This record gives sequence, C-alpha cells and structure tokens, in this order.
Amino acid sequence: MNKNTMTAVIGLTVLFVAAYFFFQYNRVENTPGENTYRLANKHLEDGNFDDALLVFNEVLAEFPDYKEAHLGKALTLMQMGDLEKSRPSFNKAIELDSNFAQAYANRGILNDRTGKYEDAVKDYKKAIGLDPEVTEGPGYIWRFLHNVSERPPTIADRAVYIEAELKKPETERLLRVPEIDEQQRMYKQ
Repeated sequence: MNKNTMTAVIGLTVLFVAAYFFFQYNRVENTPGENTYRLANKHLEDGNFDDALLVFNEVLAEFPDYKEAHLGKALTLMQMGDLEKSRPSFNKAIELDSNFAQAYANRGILNDRTGKYEDAVKDYKKAIGLDPEVTEGPGYIWRFLHNVSERPPTIADRAVYIEAELKKPETERLLRVPEIDEQQRMYKQ
C-alpha cells in the first residue's frame, strides 16, 4: 500500500470514528432525560463506573420509569462487582417492560455469575425469544472501537453450554472458567 492510500485510509477511519461518536452522543433528545442517560452510558462504556452510577441515579431520581436507565444502573453495579445490588435494577427494567430483551440477557449474565444457572438459561432463552438479534453479539464496528479482535461468546452459546453441563453428573460439570467468563459482554441498546 502506498503512502497516499495509507493516509487516505487513516483519514477515513478517523473521520468515521469521529462521526460515530458525534452522532452517538450528540443527538436531539427524544425522551426527557435522554441526554443525561447518554452521558451515564458513555461513562459506563469508558469504565468510569462511579461517574456512571452517579449519573444513572440522577436520571432515575427525575425519571423513575426510564427502563434503559435502570438497565444502565444494573450493568454499572454488575461491572463494579456489586452483583446482588444490581438485581433490583434488572428486575425493575423488566417490570417496566416485560419485552425488554437486553434486560433479560444481562440478568441472565448476572444469574450465571452468581451460580443460578437454571435461571440464567431461562433469562437467556427469554431474551433470545424476544429479540433473536440479541444473540448476534457485538458487531465488527463495536469490536473495532473497543479493540476486541475476536467475537466474544454470545448468550445463545452460553445457554447451550450451560444446558449441556447441567445434564452431566455434578462432579463432571464445568460451569465456571473465570478467564472466559470475564469476556462476556454487556447487552445494551
């Protein structure tokens, strides 16, 4: 590849990434609290969990029925390691919208991480039934922007695996592999 082509590719990549972030975080607010929610979501994606939790709580104080903010708060708490503190927020998001596939998918991850494997499979299957696209996992652009070269396992992959392991005698089951389990991604809109 010659120098001009390389410069053009780099320039287009930078332009694409800048446009993505501009449109992702600078859209017109369609729902009250949406811009603040986006800020909290940005903190979550960047790993600034304390800031994310603070801003999600601000959104929920003003808009207690904002299901996406409940999901964001639950994901933040889960990422912080406060697994059981995240459960009420997952449940609230589902209570507000019983067809909220991302909430079921993520509550499934929570159940998986806390050893509630049968409940995890139920939540994974519910999420897949509500929105089959939830099984696709992160696309190439998301993986590129987050420097993830290989596609992480999906909830469909995990549900099949857990079901197979649960059929084995208890002494032969392998349900936790921390290095692999940590690669499981959050499911957000």
